[in-house]
Amino acid sequence: MIEYPALSRLAEARVFVKHENHQPVGAFKVRGGINLISGLPESERTSGVVAASTGNHGQSVAFAARLFGVKARIFVPEGANPLKVDSMQMLGAQVSFYGKDFDQAREQAEEVAAQEGLRYVHSGNEPLLIAGVGTIALEIIEALPTVDAIIVPIGGGSGAAGACITAKSINPAIRIIGVQSESAPAAFKSWKARQILEDKMETAAEGLATRVAFELPQRVLWQHLDDFVLVTEEEITRATSLFVEKAHTLAEGAGASALAALVKFSDRFQGLKVALVLTGGNITVAQLRAALSLP
Repeated sequence: MIEYPALSRLAEARVFVKHENHQPVGAFKVRGGINLISGLPESERTSGVVAASTGNHGQSVAFAARLFGVKARIFVPEGANPLKVDSMQMLGAQVSFYGKDFDQAREQAEEVAAQEGLRYVHSGNEPLLIAGVGTIALEIIEALPTVDAIIVPIGGGSGAAGACITAKSINPAIRIIGVQSESAPAAFKSWKARQILEDKMETAAEGLATRVAFELPQRVLWQHLDDFVLVTEEEITRATSLFVEKAHTLAEGAGASALAALVKFSDRFQGLKVALVLTGGNITVAQLRAALSLP
């Protein structure tokens, strides 16, 4: 975790970045995959696992499966991030394209798991995944015990749920703020309504691209999340460029959304110590060029 004065100046706060983009697969989800697959019973290891993903969850499952000698099959939507698809394949997973978005790929993965007797690894409704990614907040607090707020991107919500459970157990005064794209607000609207909702999914940020909220993370967020905000696609893209300019680091859309929220709602964080969870850095060259070309 690194403090960046150039980012701090933007919000008149002390801003720290938790660099999950430096993980082996370039994203935070690897923590959950390792935690879950390391504890699978022998029968499930032998038959193998199946998952659906826009990229980072699939990389997490593929990485952990390779580490523990388990066969993995990952369903991804048509048009999935090619960098993430290549990574899953190089890690030894069988990648199958299905559907126009994550939820269609998820429905197919669930069907195949039931038909073939495979262990289905949901990207959010898995306690061991949430426990694994909860170590992010633990490390933040170990490095900065006086942290006031942690801003966490939300797609399915496992990262934010893990941050809530961990931080609130250690210090209930730490504020956990979730952020999602206005172009895929299912989790945001579900949190507001306290019920599982479905909504549009039009964001270019794969890690935020869920059409239906996940029940287990939502139940944690309903109880513990302090605030939830939305940012626009342009604000996310500008934050990607800001990370390059001010912190000399790469962030994919989901990872950049935490900085987008800090900039948009900077008045809420003035004078505070704020940790941004940069959830992933798996950005394509085309996406990076588009971010850097904004006037």
